[in-house]
Amino acid sequence: MPSLVTDPGIIHYETYGRGRPVLLLHGWLGSWELWRDTIEVLGREFRTYALDFFGFGESDVLSAADRNVQRSRLDAFTVPTYVEMVNQFMNRLGIGRAPLVGHSMGGTVSLSMAIRHPEKVSRVCVIGSPIDGGSLSWLLRLSGRRRAAAFFWLFGGRGLRLFLRFYSYFMARDGRAMGRMITKDVSKITMESFFQSIGTLRRTDLRPELHRISAPTLGMYGQRDIIVRPSEHQTLKTGVPHAQIEWFPDAGHFIMMDSPERFISTLRAWLRED
Repeated sequence: MPSLVTDPGIIHYETYGRGRPVLLLHGWLGSWELWRDTIEVLGREFRTYALDFFGFGESDVLSAADRNVQRSRLDAFTVPTYVEMVNQFMNRLGIGRAPLVGHSMGGTVSLSMAIRHPEKVSRVCVIGSPIDGGSLSWLLRLSGRRRAAAFFWLFGGRGLRLFLRFYSYFMARDGRAMGRMITKDVSKITMESFFQSIGTLRRTDLRPELHRISAPTLGMYGQRDIIVRPSEHQTLKTGVPHAQIEWFPDAGHFIMMDSPERFISTLRAWLRED
């Protein structure tokens, strides 16, 4: 997997295909591997870039020698930091303008990019993304508090991985595949990236700034989502009246896994309009 050095740290990413660039941003506790099937299809028409956020996958803000001493003092795993990370990634690779496709937290970052750096974002797609942190499930909001995060991280996170393997059967239709993916991703994170990222997401509220988004916008939301309140599609439509909303009655938070054919056909058709 290629990597790129930016001011905040080292970004690992996967790239595939040829054509116009498209950036894919994963959600909380995830990594670029969420998009493994997506980039195989989109890569036939587009140059896809699937990034690992700092603290997830293989991306990090510090070298191994500095990590234990300095990481706890940094606000390295926050939505504003991830916005700057995407901005610098595009600058370093010479990507002047591109569509951003984000799942969950990645969609929140994508919307924030469209607000902060509108000249960089030609289109923005969000999939099950929280716009108001209050839309997160009570379990995720609880995870954003340090004492709760420390409890989840007992025994080096082994208890958390065991819980997620069980909870995966409620998050996605194929609970076994979901469990394999998420426990693999969680094994690469630390308590600080776990706590800071969900903590900043819990405090995020983009509603007052949504009116600043002029780029074509697509929101995909699943009726069976137990991670983010499905009514966030209404929040998006209220703040961005020109947004196109795609409703998935048989899907949960991971629409790309629950309704893969409709998901990819909808996304491809929307990207072709760029």
